[in-house]
Amino acid sequence: MELNKHNFTEGGIFRPLLVFALPVLLALFLQAMYGAVDLMIVGRFTEDAFVSAHVSAVSTGSQIMLTLTSLVASFAMGATILLGQQIGGGKAEKGGETIGCCIVLFLCIGVVLTAVLVPGAGVVAQLMHAPQEAFDLTVSYVRICGAGTLVIIAYNLIGSIFRGIGDSVTPLVTVAIACVCNIAGDLLLVAGFHMGTVGAAIATVFAQAVSVVVSVLRMRKKTLPFTLTWSQIHLTPQAAGRITRLGLPIALQDFLVGISFLLIQVIVNSLGVLASAGVGVAEKVCAFIMLVPAAFMQSMSAFVAQNAGAGKYDRAEKALRYGILMSLAVGCVMFYVSFFHGVSLASLFAKDMEVAAAGADYLRAYAIDCMLTPIFFCFIGYYNGIGMTRFVMMQGIISAFLVRVPVSFLMSRRVPVSLFHIGLATPASSTLQIIMCLCAMAYLKKHSKR
Repeated sequence: MELNKHNFTEGGIFRPLLVFALPVLLALFLQAMYGAVDLMIVGRFTEDAFVSAHVSAVSTGSQIMLTLTSLVASFAMGATILLGQQIGGGKAEKGGETIGCCIVLFLCIGVVLTAVLVPGAGVVAQLMHAPQEAFDLTVSYVRICGAGTLVIIAYNLIGSIFRGIGDSVTPLVTVAIACVCNIAGDLLLVAGFHMGTVGAAIATVFAQAVSVVVSVLRMRKKTLPFTLTWSQIHLTPQAAGRITRLGLPIALQDFLVGISFLLIQVIVNSLGVLASAGVGVAEKVCAFIMLVPAAFMQSMSAFVAQNAGAGKYDRAEKALRYGILMSLAVGCVMFYVSFFHGVSLASLFAKDMEVAAAGADYLRAYAIDCMLTPIFFCFIGYYNGIGMTRFVMMQGIISAFLVRVPVSFLMSRRVPVSLFHIGLATPASSTLQIIMCLCAMAYLKKHSKR
């Protein structure tokens, strides 16, 4: 792998950004298939009398694991940004030290999370107010996935490393392999052996284990823009400090935002198993309709980081504009499909039409967010790339806990209760985030003129 193949500091902007974002998009799509396939197969191959309980358990359990893995993946963004800045600044030889430090750092995180999740799965399910009918199933899902935490962490870290050096294709290949394994595992364990929620959890962990093995093998065969030796696999204060300063604010932001969505899940769970299952289905659909802005956010971080390392902030700002325009065009289409065809989308994951109708009601609110997310996600990628990760943290936390959670709670107390009204908390939160991002950009422009 030649270094100049992944140098974003020269030449055009639109095409390299798009070419880099497409594999990221496909990888995110396949990654979203993990939970979606679990929910789809569980929803379609479980006995009618128990289908709502199993769907609720998978949706609640996967939301818990998504929050924790997002925390890890966000912290790993520190490595993505640091590697990008090192390559853009002509210091690629420091990449081995960065990756070696990451390996030890994330190994420690994995051990701690495993020690918490496996014995504490029941407490976590209780905190989530998992419906009584789905409580034991939720505990099983969290416990099994918790036992595979080290695998899940390695899976996310390796993807961040490849994106940091400008390679978005390798993560796509490994995710594709894992997705195929996950589908095969779900069909075997859930549809074949009727293991329900337990089978879905086992299939997920096994698939990501396969992905890790394939990723390591591919990394060993590639010519990296730096050397990585066994002697570099240790904690170094300088590398650990920079990774933490860049990654920790992003991780805290994503973790606390994830907590806000968990709180919304708690609010919805208190409304009963039908509402819980409906929102779980809607969240799986949302994982797909938000893929394009998420892909541009990750791509923007890597693209901007290299240009920030080279001091080319004009290129970084042009990339931001291109990213917003491209992702917003797709967002308009997603708005139409989600708002007017929500039942059709939700029914892909649940054969129970009551569950599908509840999911569609929630999706109508998320459709509005399709017009807002492309804007602030690209801004977040831009601010991450230039190293303003503390601002990213603050705007995410403020919007989540001053708008999203309070609005969801207040709407849940309205009579009659409407999942559409509860879902409006998300676009309201996104609106505040856009305002804060625009204010930050105005401040940066004023500061640069001075």
